[in-house]
Amino acid sequence: MIYVFLAEGFEELEAMAPIDILRRGNAEVKTVSVTDDKTVTGSHGIPVICDITAKEITTDNLQGVILPGGMPGTLNLEKSDAVQELLDYCSSNNLLIAAICAAPSVLGHKELLKGKKATCFKGFEKDLIGAFVSDEKVVEDQNIITSCGAGAAYDFGFRILSFLEKNNEKAEEISASMRYSG
Repeated sequence: MIYVFLAEGFEELEAMAPIDILRRGNAEVKTVSVTDDKTVTGSHGIPVICDITAKEITTDNLQGVILPGGMPGTLNLEKSDAVQELLDYCSSNNLLIAAICAAPSVLGHKELLKGKKATCFKGFEKDLIGAFVSDEKVVEDQNIITSCGAGAAYDFGFRILSFLEKNNEKAEEISASMRYSG
């Protein structure tokens, strides 16, 4: 199970592109509202009905978490106890932790990027505490995948799928079927 956390003000493309790619790849993905309401509105006014709320999270069969960026979505994710607890759990169990745009700052503030290579949206580099900051679109270092923003959302999704599958075959197959030429 992959949980994609959605908080008010999330960047829609950064959430939806990876969800779509992972579901095409037959990964089990659930969107999680960090509020008590299953409907969360993105930074561009698009409401999304989440699969579950944070109160319904379980660690059974958990493979990892994805944090989309956006403002104030990233700030709202960081304030969520459920997000913080699941990041700790994933870190302790070497499970996938993926964050895009401003959301890698949440990982940096928890010092989860210490000694790791990471990327983020320009201007948030100072928040990647202890990281070796890269300007690449997508960076994978051990169990952590970071990406720079909405323009890299497809590449981010394909990298996550490759990580979960432990190879690139399915990601390449889906990329070709979508006629993606990134």
